[in-house]
Amino acid sequence: MARSGTWTGIALAGVLCLSLAGCSSTGGKRAEDAREAAAQGRAAVNTPRWTFAMITHSGDGDTFWDIVQSGAKQAAVKDNINFLYSHDDEAQQQAQLVDAAIDKRVDGIIVTLAKPDAMKAALARARKAGIPVITVNSGSAESKAFGALTHIGQDETIAGEAVGEELNRRGKKKAVCVLHEQGNVGHEQRCDGVAKTFTGTVSDLYVTGTSMPDVQSALEAKLQADTSIDAVVTLGAPYADTAVKARQGAGSKAEIDTFDLNAKVAAGLADDSLGFAVDQQPYLQGYQAVDLLWLYKYNGDVLGGGKPVLTGPQIITEDQADELAEYTERGTR
Repeated sequence: MARSGTWTGIALAGVLCLSLAGCSSTGGKRAEDAREAAAQGRAAVNTPRWTFAMITHSGDGDTFWDIVQSGAKQAAVKDNINFLYSHDDEAQQQAQLVDAAIDKRVDGIIVTLAKPDAMKAALARARKAGIPVITVNSGSAESKAFGALTHIGQDETIAGEAVGEELNRRGKKKAVCVLHEQGNVGHEQRCDGVAKTFTGTVSDLYVTGTSMPDVQSALEAKLQADTSIDAVVTLGAPYADTAVKARQGAGSKAEIDTFDLNAKVAAGLADDSLGFAVDQQPYLQGYQAVDLLWLYKYNGDVLGGGKPVLTGPQIITEDQADELAEYTERGTR
């Protein structure tokens, strides 16, 4: 399960091979020195202090993006990067933040494409300015066409299909998929994927994700109106706990399942208030985005061969809850 640690070790070893004139009989010591440097907040390389900007579609208070940032910041320390982070859940404002990063003449941009049409022109301007771009989390279908080096994340349709298959395995018959951000293509793809493989029936419930009381009341009303619903799928970890409260308020016995992890989700899996979670490893998305931009600037390296670099999905159940608790508490899962 400790994948983030494994990736970190691999990346650090690779950094040493590239920046310290190759791997020799002292390679093991160099890799260990790099790990120690990163742990102490020191760069493991002597490359220029490039500036990378990450601009996401996150709203305020979304713990998922705290985990993405955690990975990005650790990689930035290791790679001697000045890391800038900004976000806005309104697509036009997110595009303006990309424009601001371009105006600052940053050396690389990491961006999400939750609403790709609104971001296309901004990425074209980045490309014209000669700034390399990596997309993360959302927008895998548009990433290459928009000129990004690669995309890091999970295929949302495949992730949704995995949820549908898991619901089948659990014998569920009627599910509701809770969409908390209208217009987010990744969310639509997740619910469409569920419907594709789930042999029962599934309906979509659109809620106002910026207001947890509204989310709770809307879902509670849905569960009260249809007592045959036996599964609720939320599309983000913060909404899972709200769904549990809605189930209690409605007197429902529906299983609550969710995309993504945080400490509350890990606890919910352990105490059986949640059925399963779908992990896309956001720590890796942040870490690998910074590291791959560094590798591109330093060595012209690109991963993926034109295909997304997948970090998920992985179905997480009660069996992994205890192990996950340690990782979620430290902010890496």
